[in-house]
Amino acid sequence: MTTLLAVVALVLGLAATAAAAPAAGFSTSYEAIPGDGGTTLHAFVIRPTGRGDGPFPLVVLPSSWGVNDIEYVGAAAKLAYQSGYVVVSYTARGFWDSGGQIEVAGPKDVADASKVIDWALADTNADPARIGMGGISYGAGISLLAAAADPRIRAVVSMSGWTDLAASLYPNQTVSSLAVDGLLAAGHLTGRPGKDLQQAERDYLAGDFADVLPIAPVRSVATKIDAVNRHGVAVMMANAWEDSLFPPSQLVDFYGKLTGPKRLMLTPGDHATAEVFGAAGLPNEIWDAADRWFDHYLRGVDNGIDREQPVRVKAANGGGWQGSAGFPTQQRTIRLDSTRFAAGVDTIADSGVPIVSGALQGYLKIPTGVSIPLVSRSAAAVWSEPAAAQGFEVDGAPHAMLTVTPGAADTTLFAYLYDVGPLGLGSLITHKPYSLLGAKPGVAKDIDLGLEPIAWNVPAGHHLALVVDTVDPRYGSSSTIGSTVTLSGTLTVPVA
Repeated sequence: MTTLLAVVALVLGLAATAAAAPAAGFSTSYEAIPGDGGTTLHAFVIRPTGRGDGPFPLVVLPSSWGVNDIEYVGAAAKLAYQSGYVVVSYTARGFWDSGGQIEVAGPKDVADASKVIDWALADTNADPARIGMGGISYGAGISLLAAAADPRIRAVVSMSGWTDLAASLYPNQTVSSLAVDGLLAAGHLTGRPGKDLQQAERDYLAGDFADVLPIAPVRSVATKIDAVNRHGVAVMMANAWEDSLFPPSQLVDFYGKLTGPKRLMLTPGDHATAEVFGAAGLPNEIWDAADRWFDHYLRGVDNGIDREQPVRVKAANGGGWQGSAGFPTQQRTIRLDSTRFAAGVDTIADSGVPIVSGALQGYLKIPTGVSIPLVSRSAAAVWSEPAAAQGFEVDGAPHAMLTVTPGAADTTLFAYLYDVGPLGLGSLITHKPYSLLGAKPGVAKDIDLGLEPIAWNVPAGHHLALVVDTVDPRYGSSSTIGSTVTLSGTLTVPVA
């Protein structure tokens, strides 16, 4: 009886202790944090509660371009109360109520990230040995750049970000004009452009986008890959196949050069569409993977993410996640017989509307379409292969090895790869521009026009078609009306 009473007393005592212990939760405060040079950055700071005194792992989330610090509060709250992180979600300098001017992820933005870490270590119960950074778009780019500069950062999650700014906005010497227009408009609407951005805008409006390029290398983590590898940062990157600001090829190149822990996730959709709702705290596969990434590399949780296939993709036109160590090497080859057509004339083939077209593809599986028979053969080259007896998957970056004979010094080519059904209706799989500048008219030149990587399921009975023309509303074109261009070559398409 005495033993039984003792057991009962112990159980009741433990129950009372458990009842008295505060439940795990979080608290939120709005803070003014001194950034580089004393510039004030405003931030939401989310702290875990009911978990003791810490120290706790720290995650810093810089805001996206044109967005303020409320962007990540939902995701930050989940990180705090589910896993015990201190999270600082701050507005990048030059935007909204943070001080300074827009630096376009320049050195001051990178220094700001380190200053935010300094503040968090001094003013919260954050652990200096467990620091991560992440974000969407602008916040993703700043996070990667900060990881190259600050060895305290152990893990990064980059969502819809860039690694090479020039390759993103000026692919193959072709300005992505609608993307640049949108970024400039958002910058003026929500912030205060700094001198570099002001000069870049003047050069762009004057048609001298090449003069903007000198500001890109310092703002591109691709030029700092050695520092990222030396610091041993665990890097997770997630982007959409149809990202109209930062297309995936530059990420694939960067991923291949990383030597530390790494993960690449590519999904249907356009810029930020795959993860925007997760930032608000709603269920989201990308943010779930981000949580697991931070948990493993900051908290030491053995959740298996380090043993999964590091490349995770979903086909752009439907299907579940597929994992691999890289992209396959099996290829289909299409011969491109010599074709001559007029330059500087638009056709019905184009890459769609930035954000809108990719979002329709990602959310509703509505592709950017075209009727292949109606594409003007006088203003475009069109090549098709026979219908496939069995379905297959395009899985990687198609390459058009072209011999180009331009009729003018400057010519811009736009290559579109389509999945074409029995009625001739084509769904855009992938595309890429290429500007041939300063060429000698009438003299042939060989080029490698690599399209953007993609995962796309081609059904049985469909076939691939390549269309090349010289005008696309999304991009600037250097083609001259009245000139011609002659093309021939081969198209290789990686398949699985």
